[in-house]
Amino acid sequence: MPKIYLSPSLQPFNLYAGGGNEQEWMHRIADEMEPYLRTNGIVYTRSRPGMTLGQAIRASNEAYYDLHLALHSNAAPETLVGRLRGTDAYYYAYSTRGKSAAETLAGNFKKISPDPSRVRARPTTTLVELTKTNAPAVLMELEYHDNPDGAEWIRTHTGEIARNLVEGLTLYFDIPFLPEPQPVRSGTVKTKGGNLNLRAKPSLDAAVIASMPNGAAVEVRGAWNNWYVTAWRGSVGYASRDYIMVG
Repeated sequence: MPKIYLSPSLQPFNLYAGGGNEQEWMHRIADEMEPYLRTNGIVYTRSRPGMTLGQAIRASNEAYYDLHLALHSNAAPETLVGRLRGTDAYYYAYSTRGKSAAETLAGNFKKISPDPSRVRARPTTTLVELTKTNAPAVLMELEYHDNPDGAEWIRTHTGEIARNLVEGLTLYFDIPFLPEPQPVRSGTVKTKGGNLNLRAKPSLDAAVIASMPNGAAVEVRGAWNNWYVTAWRGSVGYASRDYIMVG
């Protein structure tokens, strides 16, 4: 299953018009993303307040991730303070996978943006969180926080933003989107003695991640059609719900 490094802003000094700051509100969005990520089987690690950007980049590079996703809000140049609106999904100009992820996330974000015409995927070679991370990376600039309307939109739409970003991730990773967070439940593999395959996608043709023995204790994180999003011994994937007893 996909594995991401989630990197909400570490900049409390970027103040919002009307109250709050960039670090506070980006971490709130990340907090609200976590239940959706878990239910949809996307494994994540995230930065925490108190880290430096260098520490976050090093943490991202210490393991293999399918995507590094940075969450930020924007600020206009001094001559345009309070006058700009819009969302930018930045990617490293020479990263094919970064571009694909940025275009997917930006395209999906248009569904909730106050002005879809101002949502763009944009290449860059200057943002270190895109140039210094090993994984393909996207840096989302979610509206302008120096604009009172932009800042208020972020403050009042954190749940909707979180849900949309995870939906965009499932589109990029080509897995089903489970639109409502589901409680984590305990389950037990119940076969006639054989093993149960844990697969990368909900299909009998999908790659097998692991083979779970009869009686294995598993964690059920979500359900889609006849499949469970299942965690077992550090692996997360899809398993047939016909052979897992929950509860």
